[in-house]
Amino acid sequence: MPEGDTVYRTARRLREALEGRILTATDFRVPRYATVDLSGERVDEVVSRGKHLLIRAGDATIHSHLKMEGSWEVYAPEARWRHPAFQARAVLRTENATAVGFLLGLLEVIPRDQEDDAVGYLGPDLLGPDWDAAEAVRRLQAHPEQPIAVALLDQRNLAGIGNEYANELCFLRGMLPTRPVADADLTASVDLAHRLLVANRDRSRRVTTGDTRRGRTSWVYGRQGEPCRRCGTRIQRSELGRSELEQRVTYFCPRCQT
Repeated sequence: MPEGDTVYRTARRLREALEGRILTATDFRVPRYATVDLSGERVDEVVSRGKHLLIRAGDATIHSHLKMEGSWEVYAPEARWRHPAFQARAVLRTENATAVGFLLGLLEVIPRDQEDDAVGYLGPDLLGPDWDAAEAVRRLQAHPEQPIAVALLDQRNLAGIGNEYANELCFLRGMLPTRPVADADLTASVDLAHRLLVANRDRSRRVTTGDTRRGRTSWVYGRQGEPCRRCGTRIQRSELGRSELEQRVTYFCPRCQT
């Protein structure tokens, strides 16, 4: 699933293609917004907010979330798309470029002054200009009995961490994903989360080990049954969550994490 650093790079790519330009045509392939036409509007800003994307044009905001399989891609006006047209959910055209949102998990066009209704619940954005570590810690502290991995994934606490970062962060801090929030060093964990995302925001391949070689970029995520890179113990896999809808897969070293 795309995480905060992926969405940050996506916003930058869209910003370079769209910001300051006039939309010559728009096509929203979601029934509720099929009749919306933003052609003639100027794209004022493209910003990321955690895992959310906001494209501001005229009095409207195009709000999207990539979820599991979504992506935004930019093409030359007459270029062939890399994905089939039936997967397109939004098409934004300017004189010089076409931006296409494929398989977007969420797409809506809302009045710009109602953005807070869509993303106002989010905690501090790890890659945002207004990042507030103290506020993130305060929000995490409000649920002392919650497993730390679940708390880190809750976008209401801090925005931008997905499953890969949550697992890697727990390993680097020596915490089992099930450790209660009350028993975690939240200040250090939040600081490390911020540093990890900042370090990866300009990389095409996410790295948490410091080793950019293929197959060496992560400590535990996706490595069930493989030896821990520190102690050699086999990495284990489990699930956290109170229901099937909330369950998250976790990976951990039973020796290095307590």
